[in-house]
Amino acid sequence: MSQKTKIVILGGGESGVGTALLAQAKGYDVFVSDKGKIKEKYKNVLINKGVDWEEEKHSEVRILQADLVMKSPGIPDSVPLVKLLKKEGVPVVSEIEFASKFTNATLVGVTGSNGKTTTAVLTHHILKQALNVGLAGNIGDSFAKQVLEYDYENYVLEISSFQLDGIVDFKPEIAVLTNITPDHLDRYEYQFEKYIDSKFRIVLNQTKTDYLIYDADDEVIVNWLANNTIESQLLPFSLTKRIENGAYLENENIVITIDNDKIIMPSNKLTLEGKHNLKNAMAASTVAHLLKIRKQTIRESLENFQGVEHRLEHVLKINKVQYINDSKATNVNATYYALESMETPTVWIVGGTDKGNEYKELFQFINEKVKAIICLGVDNAKLLENFGNMVDVITETQSMSEAVKMAYKLAEPGDSVLLSPACASFDLFESYEDRGRQFKDAVRKL
Repeated sequence: MSQKTKIVILGGGESGVGTALLAQAKGYDVFVSDKGKIKEKYKNVLINKGVDWEEEKHSEVRILQADLVMKSPGIPDSVPLVKLLKKEGVPVVSEIEFASKFTNATLVGVTGSNGKTTTAVLTHHILKQALNVGLAGNIGDSFAKQVLEYDYENYVLEISSFQLDGIVDFKPEIAVLTNITPDHLDRYEYQFEKYIDSKFRIVLNQTKTDYLIYDADDEVIVNWLANNTIESQLLPFSLTKRIENGAYLENENIVITIDNDKIIMPSNKLTLEGKHNLKNAMAASTVAHLLKIRKQTIRESLENFQGVEHRLEHVLKINKVQYINDSKATNVNATYYALESMETPTVWIVGGTDKGNEYKELFQFINEKVKAIICLGVDNAKLLENFGNMVDVITETQSMSEAVKMAYKLAEPGDSVLLSPACASFDLFESYEDRGRQFKDAVRKL
């Protein structure tokens, strides 16, 4: 390049710093700008690599001179700076869009309101037994950093709707859509349709040689596919119907058929519990079958997979009470699956930043299974209003250690204590991981 292409990266977190390093290596003029404080570990990387950066401000004049802007997924499209960039005709893309241009790897993209982390991690767990494969997106090291540092021939990417909003040419050869339920509506003008369209951007650039694996029991997905034309080959999975090309359940066996090539595996040997995890296993196994992984390898991987931290994670049993960390349940549907899987009387810890939640679908499980509710949030009014008359004991706190102590007093031998917040974590915690770790620490201190 006679004159270097200028890239500005908004946000100095995992995806921002990864993109900065990849862009620098590819000869771009790089500037990282974060309106908040950049964490020390990321700041040190930028300093060591000689990348120009700023924090606690956005230098608008300099940013508007960019040829390209990579926006971190946490920054909404509605912020004035992003609107201004778009008005000025500066392309604003996501990290997966930028990084995908620098790899020829086969991409498996996993999205959905719930189950995407478990499905992505499980898919990677199966594929890595036989393939050279990376795991990135919302998990671990950023996709951009891995493209720079490794030479993976395949990637499993967990992709959020926010990342999909910033794609132009990005195309996974295999797309997985686990389900679609209302989530993040605060970022989509409280219009479910906009959120649905955002999720389906995963197939935007797919062609006849690419695949969409999806939940055929999910009415939202099925209705969208009935009303929109896409080129992808469809491989549905279902717990209730027989599927000719795809996966279904028959006599406790998972049956997967792709172009008359059929594999059958017992479902009762899965280490993961709950119907939702059966679907996650079907999706992951379908990907593996497509990529020609041996049936024996798929079966063994499903049987030894240990699950994902903060997702129905059994922490400890104290005085015959099981403590379960499901901090990753940041929306109502995720908590629905958690409560559905409970088989003992439950003390439920719930609350956080409400994203326009509708709690009705939980009522049947609260009536059947929940003996007490502990509201953990800055503002618990909506929870108290919704659940106040449904249980004998409902209390509130703004401290995790206090919530766990309350649960300890309320639970009796044979009960479970479930942290499944149904809300985002940002009112009291740094992230859902921070919330989950604080829960586990508090349990261990009992």
